[in-house]
Amino acid sequence: MARPIITLTTDYGTNDHLVGTLKGVILKINPDVTIVDITHDVTPYDLLDGALAIASSYSYFPPRTIHVVVVDPGVGTDRRPLLVSGETQYFVAPDNGVLSLVYEREENVLVRHANVEHYYLHPVSNTFHGRDVFAPVAAWLSKGSQAAAMGDEITDYKKFAMPKPKPVDGAVKGVVLRVDNFGNIITNFRAEDLPAAAIETGTVQFMLGTHPVNKLVDTFAKGNAGEAFAYVGSNGFIEVGINRGSAARSLGIGRGTQVTLATA
Repeated sequence: MARPIITLTTDYGTNDHLVGTLKGVILKINPDVTIVDITHDVTPYDLLDGALAIASSYSYFPPRTIHVVVVDPGVGTDRRPLLVSGETQYFVAPDNGVLSLVYEREENVLVRHANVEHYYLHPVSNTFHGRDVFAPVAAWLSKGSQAAAMGDEITDYKKFAMPKPKPVDGAVKGVVLRVDNFGNIITNFRAEDLPAAAIETGTVQFMLGTHPVNKLVDTFAKGNAGEAFAYVGSNGFIEVGINRGSAARSLGIGRGTQVTLATA
């Protein structure tokens, strides 16, 4: 039988003891689990960044993988801990919308309020539910505990809509969702948002803030040195990059910058 897998996605960073402590809690309950770090560099408190991180990665894991997602600015308040059953995988996270893109992409989800404290560590800290709630719930689930025993089903869980491009005055306006570690600029446009001729001609008319981007390529090496170009990224979003350089730094662009696509 395959070893169970638990993934970790957090905004904890790696300078403190937090991530190691989560792993210790999991291994103490189930020493036969494989733990995979997706990322611990989600922008602190940023639910959209956390939602993008888990949505970009979870589908590449085997069935029955358990994903712990801790971006939790409301820790210690009355926000609920959740255990979510997707089509083939599980998610343990706070009820604050960080799983919104999972809800959007999974055809069927069953969401439980994971409030059966038998599965928690005690005493439960008001500031470290990753250690005392989410990690142990995931570990007990990986050890064979049934999701149905961990809490009642709920339907009023929190979710938010991904910002989508909108037609405005003969153009389509979107936004920069995030900037990755290479300085590539990830927009909320997708390939289907481009004019039909763009893929054929390799020409688009983007404005990122005040910076025009007119070239569309299919991979980084086809961009000229120092030239900003658009391409379809691995997650399906239109991105803007510079071959072996940081587009974000070169253009002075960050998250939230307006992106305009001329369609005429």
